[in-house]
Amino acid sequence: MKQVVAFGSDHVGFDLKGELMRRLQGEYAILDMGPAAYDAADDYPDFAGAVACAVASGKAWRGILICGSGVGVSIAANKIPGVRACVCHDTFSARQGVEHVEMNVLCLGARVIGVDLAMELATAFLNAKFGGEAKHKRRIDKLLAIEKRSLEGKNTCQ
Repeated sequence: MKQVVAFGSDHVGFDLKGELMRRLQGEYAILDMGPAAYDAADDYPDFAGAVACAVASGKAWRGILICGSGVGVSIAANKIPGVRACVCHDTFSARQGVEHVEMNVLCLGARVIGVDLAMELATAFLNAKFGGEAKHKRRIDKLLAIEKRSLEGKNTCQ
């Protein structure tokens, strides 16, 4: 069974999303969380939230989000507990984000990179595996503790 990758974008990332899904469709099960059609008035949080929820719920193994810079979708996706979304515009970060931090959503900027680099980044991200080193597990546990305190409404800034 193929691993499910959820995709989402805003209007700026719409064409790049379509091209990445087309190129990856044979290797992965593609879950298109929208938009289904180009709409210049759409808003990235709608699609970032949908992809993040698909990943957090286990409906998707990993997610790829695209907006103009990658920043907006990253911020929106990280609002969902269990999601670790990062903007990556180099293959080292796309791979190491998974290996060290178990990043599960890759965020890309369609105004920053082209199709070929986006494909390299997606491939590096999707082929990477968490290394499981004790220091990385310890750091992830600390991230999860921050997330838990936030969900409980406790001030994490003290």
